[in-house]
Amino acid sequence: MSMSKTGRPRVLVVANQKGGVGKTTTAINLGTALAAIGENVLIIDLDPQGNASTGLGFGAKDRGRSTYDVLLGEAPLRQTIVRTVVPRLHLSPSTMDLLGVEMELAAEKDRSFRLRDALGEMEAALPANAAAETQYDYVLIDCPPSLNLLTINAMTAADAVLVPLQCEFFALEGLSQLLRTVEQVRNSLNPRLSIHGVVLTMFDPRNNLAAQVIADVRQFLGAKVYDTVIPRNVRVSEAPSHGKPVLLYDLKCAGSQAYLKLASEVIQRERQLKAAA
Repeated sequence: MSMSKTGRPRVLVVANQKGGVGKTTTAINLGTALAAIGENVLIIDLDPQGNASTGLGFGAKDRGRSTYDVLLGEAPLRQTIVRTVVPRLHLSPSTMDLLGVEMELAAEKDRSFRLRDALGEMEAALPANAAAETQYDYVLIDCPPSLNLLTINAMTAADAVLVPLQCEFFALEGLSQLLRTVEQVRNSLNPRLSIHGVVLTMFDPRNNLAAQVIADVRQFLGAKVYDTVIPRNVRVSEAPSHGKPVLLYDLKCAGSQAYLKLASEVIQRERQLKAAA
């Protein structure tokens, strides 16, 4: 189904330097939806707040090795990975220690490549008899809401960036800054990096401005914007407090159905990319 059944996983970074746009919600629920339709998925939590870890049922006390240990070279990525309650969905959790990574790696020449190298080592070290579900089709990286060393590591390791964008007035303003960062990373650190797509989140049809924002974003970015729009949905907001993706919390709600549609669209784009390659 996905690009990677014959090789390395496709690595997508979920990024937006603006907080509160549905970034972690998208990482968790897109990952769950991809797993639900048969893909093996790893979510890497690179946000010190650890909301992706919490939202998948791992409180601060439940986390052993973390992405902090990976970036500091103190543990291979494979050693940090835990199974979630979702079949075929695994997690490399984060801890608050990530807040110090920028300073701790400041003098290291390879500081921007730590995650890329860790992913490469994980693939190279995969034993011949490895369980099928640990041969990942997709790796989704959840980033902090800032353009710091953690986000740069994610973009340097990734094939493409998936951008959640809230349907609100200043949406495009923040987006142009993110697109500039992607361009800088492509030029200096990772020439294969591209924009996979922009997903419009928290859409409220009662808000006239929201429809205008969608029209503006589609006019500005054209085909880069996914057809699927994620609605503002109370079940999506409630799910993380139960330590579950919304697809487990309430499969039939509008938010769950939207993330299943988005997963199908992501896979469709992957097929088109493969056909064009």
